[in-house]
Amino acid sequence: MIPDPTAMRQALGCFATGVTVVTARDASQQPVAMTVSSFTGVSLEPPLVLWCAQRGVAPIADFLAAQSFAIHVLHAGQQDLAMHFARDVADKFSGVDWQAGAEDLPLLKGCAACFQCRSERHVDGGDHVVLFGRVVALDHHDVEPLVFHRGQLGGFAG
Repeated sequence: MIPDPTAMRQALGCFATGVTVVTARDASQQPVAMTVSSFTGVSLEPPLVLWCAQRGVAPIADFLAAQSFAIHVLHAGQQDLAMHFARDVADKFSGVDWQAGAEDLPLLKGCAACFQCRSERHVDGGDHVVLFGRVVALDHHDVEPLVFHRGQLGGFAG
């Protein structure tokens, strides 16, 4: 028997994940971003990562067309940033501390880690799309991560 989407969401909520914000530039070179909790490393050699986004979410077409993107792993003190980029607002970068990185990628300041990636490919993932990136630069700091578990954001001190 196939589980219904609500039961599937509840079961997946038992798995604690980190929280990221993915950024890129759209076709008119404006910065775009969205909060994503489905992110993982794929390979160390070559350095590959992937993230998943729901089809139909406003900026997904921009990410599918982008040649590069950056994945920012948020720290425990960045709950407001996670919520900010999860909202559907016109200018998501207004009031946000960021700078241009490699390939003019919008980079958020002060995150736990940042992976600057070239787009490798994307594949169908049912109601989501899976985007692969080759890491071309990274930065990381030893801070407490922001975690998403059972629909709640919080810190983790392991």
